Amino acid sequence: MRRLFLGTRDGIAGAVYGTIVVLASLIAGASAYKHDLWRLEAVVASSVLVLWVAHMYAHGVGQSLELGRRLTGAERRAVARREMSIALAAVLPLAVVTLGALGILGSSTALWVAFGIGIATLTVQGVRFARLERLGPLGTLLAVGVNVALALVLVAVKVLLSH
Repeated sequence: MRRLFLGTRDGIAGAVYGTIVVLASLIAGASAYKHDLWRLEAVVASSVLVLWVAHMYAHGVGQSLELGRRLTGAERRAVARREMSIALAAVLPLAVVTLGALGILGSSTALWVAFGIGIATLTVQGVRFARLERLGPLGTLLAVGVNVALALVLVAVKVLLSH
């Protein structure tokens, strides 16, 4: 299960990218759709889906050019699997938004919890990157700090846009 949501060694970049897309989409739509979380969920999900497909297509074209031939079906599926972490980054935050849309959580609570999941995901990915790269404590702090700083900038934008 951890592998599914946090990605594999090859999927750290996709998980970070997907999480940033989710956070940015939530921020962009939060003010307009805070009373219509179903619509916000559709906006976020479709944004992530479009970017995932675009990412797969671009990587497939690049790999095809690199190989000098069209990709086989197995190679295209491998590209899709490798980039799946982009789409999977939306699952947990959108599950919380769904709880808000169903009235189980308040709208504001659901959005803040979804942002918190995004920040936590970026923190975990920073730690995973540092461990895989065998960075020392300072390198780990820097990797986590960059990821969390990026997330906090997005949260600051949300706060500024909603006030």
